[in-house]
Amino acid sequence: MVKPAGVDVHAHFFPESFIRVIEEAGASFGASVDRSNPKGPVLVVGSSRTAPLDARYWDLGLRIRAMNRQGVAVQALSLTAPMVYWADGVTGARLAAVWNDGASAAHVAHPDRFVACAMVPLQDRPRALAELERAATLPGIRGVYMGTNVGGRELSDPEFFPIFERAAALGLPVLLHPLRVIGAERLAPYYLNNFLGNPFDTAIAAAHLVFGGVLDRLPKLTVCLPHAGGALPYLHGRLRHGQGVRPETKGVAKKSFSAYLRRFTYDIISHDAPALRYLVATVGADRVMLGTDFCFDMGLERPLTIIQAKATGLSRKDQERVVRSNAARMLHLE
Repeated sequence: MVKPAGVDVHAHFFPESFIRVIEEAGASFGASVDRSNPKGPVLVVGSSRTAPLDARYWDLGLRIRAMNRQGVAVQALSLTAPMVYWADGVTGARLAAVWNDGASAAHVAHPDRFVACAMVPLQDRPRALAELERAATLPGIRGVYMGTNVGGRELSDPEFFPIFERAAALGLPVLLHPLRVIGAERLAPYYLNNFLGNPFDTAIAAAHLVFGGVLDRLPKLTVCLPHAGGALPYLHGRLRHGQGVRPETKGVAKKSFSAYLRRFTYDIISHDAPALRYLVATVGADRVMLGTDFCFDMGLERPLTIIQAKATGLSRKDQERVVRSNAARMLHLE
């Protein structure tokens, strides 16, 4: 077994209390829990279904054993699709509060193994701000988690700005996770909604934060992009070029698009060591950190292996940054 050392910024958690709220209150919004699969419950929202959720998603003992095998010392717990935006504000706030309380309880039970990124009901700004204030006082809350869009609304929508502003004032980084690319019916076959849709939805959200002026207005805001930044690090030259020649982008960002790459941080989930090497070369080893997508099949079972691979070109010092110190700094673990 690899000695646990890493800090995992991309690790999903479904407390049983959260699943029960979907069962109790989801029907009015087309949401339910299908418990017919022997592998675990499936969360259903409209036509979308999660993979079966096995016990590692809520059983902390099983989770810690899996972390030990991965070489992960600390997970920053987060929710993922279907998140809480599919309900009205009242139910969304209830879901967020139950999830935040469950994640905080995991930290209290194992303070050296878990911290958490709070969920807030972005579909209802007053309730989102209220839950952010409450969650920020809970033990173990070290960040805020957001989807890359909220029912098709971009994160640069002025409605969301006060939430980013308050997160920055509280010193809480914002970590993003992709949701379904709206209108992307071509991605339905072959699981392309995940393979391609997720990386592009992350790039779309990041571009809106840049061109929408959110990063310029909040210079102290930290935003972490999943899946090695999605498509963003590989298309920033195209975005920069377009910024110079297209009238649609004139005057909407203070700097060249590429200058914003280091305003983001990134996890390592590229599934390709040379791609990770490119990411580090592009944004710097101090902006990249370990992530596993625990415990989905599209995640990393052995994250240290890719970080330590020769093809990444990382020095021992930079490996330590990526494995632990970058995330520890962002999440205020030290």
